[in-house]
Amino acid sequence: MSSGAPSSHRLTLDDIADQRAYERERPEFRTRMLEVRRRRRVALGTILTVSFESRDTIRYQIQEMARAEKLSTDEDIQIELDTYNPLIPRPGQLCATLFLELTSDAQMQEWLPKLVGIERHIVLVLADGREVRSVPEAQHATQLTREHVTSAVHYITFEVDASAREGLGTAPVTLVVDHPAYREEAVLSELTVAELLADVTG
Repeated sequence: MSSGAPSSHRLTLDDIADQRAYERERPEFRTRMLEVRRRRRVALGTILTVSFESRDTIRYQIQEMARAEKLSTDEDIQIELDTYNPLIPRPGQLCATLFLELTSDAQMQEWLPKLVGIERHIVLVLADGREVRSVPEAQHATQLTREHVTSAVHYITFEVDASAREGLGTAPVTLVVDHPAYREEAVLSELTVAELLADVTG
């Protein structure tokens, strides 16, 4: 599997505004990105959410992280770029962040051991029954995968070939969790499907 987006899709230092410039654009950019992220976020039951990433969502994440942590040097920003650029989908690919929404120690103690391997159990089911299964994003997999306990955050990808791309445009498209310890599904909205089609067609 490719390690990430091609160079034309990757963010560079020139794409990340410095703090003063970002403060000027932030109100409008943040309002727009909150709506984009809402369309790209899918709840699966009560404790699992999948958020599909794009070049814009990753730029927003890096800008907000730089703002919160007061990152100002090229070296600091480049570390964030190297970390998050692999989550920008290339044509024919979807990238997503998987969140386990666990809010208490008791929930973490219950679910993190149960859900080992969850990053391989998210499936896009197309209208004709074809399935596109998630795989862990290669750069982050070794950091987040453990034998006996999982992480609350995973980065996953879906490789979408040409025929599946065509199927993605036909309703319904369903996102399914088929982990033995957690089974849920959600039919994707037209707005979400439109976002995903834009990703896979580049």
